[in-house]
Amino acid sequence: MAAPTVTGELVEPGRGGGLRAVIRRRYLLRLLVRRELKARYKSSLLGLGWSYVRPAVSFAVYFFVVGVFLGVDDAIEDFAVFLFSGMVLMHFFNDALHASTRSVTGNAPLVRKVFLPRETFPVAAYLVSLVHMVPGLLILLAGALASGWRPDPVGMGAAVLGFAITALLALGLALLCSAVNVLLRDLEQAVDVLMVVFTWSVPMIYPWTQVRDNAPAWVLDVYLANPLVTAVSLFQRAFWYPGTDRSFEFPPDLYPRAVAALAVGAAVLLLGRYVFGRLHGRFAQEL
Repeated sequence: MAAPTVTGELVEPGRGGGLRAVIRRRYLLRLLVRRELKARYKSSLLGLGWSYVRPAVSFAVYFFVVGVFLGVDDAIEDFAVFLFSGMVLMHFFNDALHASTRSVTGNAPLVRKVFLPRETFPVAAYLVSLVHMVPGLLILLAGALASGWRPDPVGMGAAVLGFAITALLALGLALLCSAVNVLLRDLEQAVDVLMVVFTWSVPMIYPWTQVRDNAPAWVLDVYLANPLVTAVSLFQRAFWYPGTDRSFEFPPDLYPRAVAALAVGAAVLLLGRYVFGRLHGRFAQEL
């Protein structure tokens, strides 16, 4: 049986409308984002304050274990800002991927009973992760200012590029993984494992020169081809580099790589949208 849309057009129940349909039904998206935020912090004393606690604890562990005990703090000027610049992006990316992968299966009753664009679920989870990024970004700005950072046009452009690359990759993988996870639940566990890999595959806890100096040339080429490596380097250029003596060497061709990484992010988004569009019709049946 067909279901009427707001405009009176008849559409097949459960048919997706793509990201444009999600934007047209912004009120539904807002409701789901609020619902997710409330669900995450239900019966919690700190509530949204946990958005500050989690990155702070992660930062403390990495800083003292890697920076102090392993001596990286002596090798990298203002290692705390260097580390946290990458952590802000990677925490957003990992959180968005983790939450979005489970977004459709976690809302099975709504998927089966309510007519709305299925893309709304991963997009809502993605936006919740974006909200959680804001406290970390504020902490980063405070730490950078304390270390002598001052904004500059090139740095701000680098920050926008780095965020855009990460945001496109995260949204594309959110759509892709949330759709595939309905049919193959093992993906949830695989994503949890990959989050550890992602964290150590970028120059956040160590400088990229460690890979250059200790790995074969082909490994370095593969490493630098990772768009997240470029995104983290751009964020470090924006928030860490201006407060240093500027002797640090960034990966070669950073800005041309940024353009290529942006194109990869856009391709991943198109792929995620395509796969989601092909699979969403089976969601209600599988759930």
